[in-house]
Amino acid sequence: MSLDVLFTSYALGPYALRNRFVMSPMTRCRATADGVPTDLMAEYYGQRATAGLIITEGVAPSPNGKGYARIPGLWNAEQVQAWKAVTGTVHEKGGTIFAQIMHTGRIGHGANLPAGAEVVAPSAVAAEGQMWTDAQGMQPNATPRAMTDTDVRVAIAEFVEAAKNAIAAGFDGVELHGANGYLIEQFLNPDSNRRTDEWGGTLEKRIAFAAAVADAVAKAIGGEKVGIRLSPHGAASDMKPYADVLPTYLELLKKLEGFGLAYIHVVDHSSMGAPSVPQATKDAIRAQWPRTLIVAGGFDATSAAAALDAGAGDLVGFARLFISNPDFVARTQHGIATVAADPNKFYSPGSQGYTDYAVAEATSTTK
Repeated sequence: MSLDVLFTSYALGPYALRNRFVMSPMTRCRATADGVPTDLMAEYYGQRATAGLIITEGVAPSPNGKGYARIPGLWNAEQVQAWKAVTGTVHEKGGTIFAQIMHTGRIGHGANLPAGAEVVAPSAVAAEGQMWTDAQGMQPNATPRAMTDTDVRVAIAEFVEAAKNAIAAGFDGVELHGANGYLIEQFLNPDSNRRTDEWGGTLEKRIAFAAAVADAVAKAIGGEKVGIRLSPHGAASDMKPYADVLPTYLELLKKLEGFGLAYIHVVDHSSMGAPSVPQATKDAIRAQWPRTLIVAGGFDATSAAAALDAGAGDLVGFARLFISNPDFVARTQHGIATVAADPNKFYSPGSQGYTDYAVAEATSTTK
């Protein structure tokens, strides 16, 4: 099979992407304890700027949303200033970069949060599993405080402010993290959302938070600069299965379509042991959504090209292949084997397993 389709340009809203490779968002935990991006992060993203689109690791929109150790934020001036080194480096190399805004909700621990912050979620339902903390090692996920109506509205405003800060920091746009069991998906799922007010209780009310965030962010920075990541049938972060998954997402897409969003980003985690996303669900989403669709989950170059040729998506996200192959695009173009990543260094501090993966000699001068 020809891989040529991967190297064709693509118009994503106002941006001319030079290829169809998307570097998927991946938590890497190299920011400071205060959520400030580092020079090492600028080097990391700059090394991978040949991707058509880079979507950053999840970035907390507020202190309450910073559930993990050493993840970056976008809620204060120091963070915005530090992100400018990242976006500047990527742009100097001809890349396009969106910030993924991720409020972790109930997935977190107080030891990872700034002073005065707390773990909050739609309902006071703890997620099974544990969370790494630098101060206390592995700890059970905290039981969150159920958000009040005021809390919900504050969280929406925090997403908006983070999006504005992203644009001020030089990002080309933002992706709302509505997948992997974080706050937006916690509202979508009836197991984690047991509310009976306007933010839960029925399908229409469960999608209300996701819709309100997308609408407000699109109005603030322009829908053409906004995408959203979704994981129907996902099991990450203790997301339980429920009967009306497909109707939930199709109804949400109807709402999102009206906000002029640039893309939706649908991830299938079955390659990592999660339940498969039924083909009927993928087909229904493709039929429902009129604009750019990014597909992700276990793709290599060959399967990605096949998906693009079949019209299953417009762009394809790659994760681990970009971790250990900063020159993944060029390796694919030249038929050079890829290097496996070291999972033991995915989240550890420092350059090892982060910026120290080698570029193949034959790709070192490839633009």
